[in-house]
Amino acid sequence: MEEKELQELVEKLSFEAFGKPFRHGASFNSKLRTTGGRYLLGTHNIEINKKYLEQLGESELIGIIKHELCHYHLHLEGKGYQHRDQEFKSLLKKVGAPRFCSSLREMPKKRSSKKILIYECTKCHFHFKRKRSIDTSRYVCGKCRGKLKKIKEMLLE
Repeated sequence: MEEKELQELVEKLSFEAFGKPFRHGASFNSKLRTTGGRYLLGTHNIEINKKYLEQLGESELIGIIKHELCHYHLHLEGKGYQHRDQEFKSLLKKVGAPRFCSSLREMPKKRSSKKILIYECTKCHFHFKRKRSIDTSRYVCGKCRGKLKKIKEMLLE
C-alpha cells in the first residue's frame, strides 16, 4: 500500500464511520516501534506504523486508523480526545475501534545480560561500578583525586 492509498483509505473511513471529512495528511512512519499509529496534535496529521499492515493485515490497519480518527475528530471538536476521557472511550465503542492495537510478532528483544565494569582507585582503593566504560586517563577518583584503573568486567543475567 502506498501513501496515496493510505490517505484515500483514511478519508473513506472518516466519512463512513464518523460522517465527517478528514482534511489533513495521513502517512506511514517507519520510526514508530511500539505503537500502531499516532495523531499529531500540532499538525492534525495521522502517522501509521506500516509493520502492522505487513504482519497483521488490513483489518488491523483499519482498526488503528479508526482509533486515530477518534483522537482527530474529538480534538478538533474540543472534546476529550485522550485515552482516559469518557468521550473518547464511548466514541471508540460507537465506531468499533480498538482501545489498544495488537502486539507485533517480531518486537525487538531487549538484552537480558548486562555488563558491569568495576574500576578501582589506586590511591584509596574505592571501587566504582559503571554500566558504561570511562576514560581512565581523563577521569580521577571523586573521593581522593587518585588515578583509576579497570579491575573487572562482569556479565549479569
